[in-house]
Amino acid sequence: MANDSDTLIAGQGRTSFQFEQGERTARSVIVVLAGLYVAQAIPVYLVAAAMPAIFRAQGISLVSIGSMALLMLPWVIKFLWAPLVDRYYVAALGKRRSWIIPMQLVSVGIITYLSTLNVAEHLHILFPLLMVLALSSSTQDIATDGFAVEHLAPKDQPLGNAVQGGSVAAGVLIGGSLSLFLHDLWGWSAALKTAAALSFLTLLPLLFFRENPRKDKTAEGEGKSRPSIIRFVKRHSTLMLLFFALLFRLPEGLVKGVEQAFLVDFGFTLSQIGMVSGGAAACVGLGGSAIAVVLIKRAGLMQFLWLIGGLRTLCFLGYATVALLDYRGVAVLVGLSAANTFIRYMEIVGLYSAFMRGSSLKQAGTDFTILSCANLLVYMLGSVAAGMIAQHSGYGILFSLATVCSVAGILASMHFFKKASIGKGQQTAEGAELSTTSTVNT
Repeated sequence: MANDSDTLIAGQGRTSFQFEQGERTARSVIVVLAGLYVAQAIPVYLVAAAMPAIFRAQGISLVSIGSMALLMLPWVIKFLWAPLVDRYYVAALGKRRSWIIPMQLVSVGIITYLSTLNVAEHLHILFPLLMVLALSSSTQDIATDGFAVEHLAPKDQPLGNAVQGGSVAAGVLIGGSLSLFLHDLWGWSAALKTAAALSFLTLLPLLFFRENPRKDKTAEGEGKSRPSIIRFVKRHSTLMLLFFALLFRLPEGLVKGVEQAFLVDFGFTLSQIGMVSGGAAACVGLGGSAIAVVLIKRAGLMQFLWLIGGLRTLCFLGYATVALLDYRGVAVLVGLSAANTFIRYMEIVGLYSAFMRGSSLKQAGTDFTILSCANLLVYMLGSVAAGMIAQHSGYGILFSLATVCSVAGILASMHFFKKASIGKGQQTAEGAELSTTSTVNT
């Protein structure tokens, strides 16, 4: 018969094994997420960053190129079909794999088909195909965000969101910069086929991953209910988080929406702007995402958001000062642009960590999508308003307004953040455990 010491040693061994298995699972989830976010970022930035320049070089009109802004529409309204993504799936394939794999294959197929077309001669089918591409990418994003919420433990969520930020940077470099380089080197067909191949390859880790999402312990005994927008609105915590999402990012579009135009008007060449907003911005963003993870873990999410709000306000104040004084020093302007990018990437890690914590495991894709759509909508509205204000009142007034809005926005949004009680519900480490049985099959 085993004595107490044997029992204790056995118990410690089981605990150690479970911890190591859980750590391996967390690493596997991060690897899969990195692949998924890069896979969907490549098509997005191929369209948003590379195609406008390529189309203009091929003589396509500015009116046609300008109409590409409509391709953002699915990303703004995707919350309308997010409940369907949460609700319907093929159990044998997996709740999230049922949507991610088909949508990515649609995206890869469209890009591959576009590579065979002469753009100037096929404008009549080009934009409908790009709209289908936008629909497939935005739908895949719903499922990917749901996957992240369901498989990342609360302590790993900041890292997961940093990975997402890094994947966006990779998407800019691969879908945007690399595609432009390959287009100049080998032409349209080779550039798009390369983007399609890389987008497919980054999907591969998911094919070897068995889904096993976290369980919502607080939902036990409540019975089954269908994912819906109404369920989101009825929950006090998510409604408060929605107000937070709308207010926190209120002033950002006022600056970012005209930043490149501002640099042009203050004497920058297009090549200089390309360096500031391209590869350099991606590297700065990667650094910001990594630092955000460390700060959130050490200081906590609420303190981190206060810090970001303060840094953002100082950055906007710098823009206002430069514009009002008509100061055109290159080093200062580059520094402000880099600081704005750095803060924005850090901000995204914090915001998405809050969204993950507030999303119900019963409709993770729906909740996260509504919050991210609200975030994008207020940013886009700010960008539209920025152009009109700058045109009629000048950059100095615009950036001064953005500074005031930043102060008011952080104070008001953090009021709602406190009311949301993020971290006290099902998403806390005590309330929801990460199953340790889901691993990458090797």
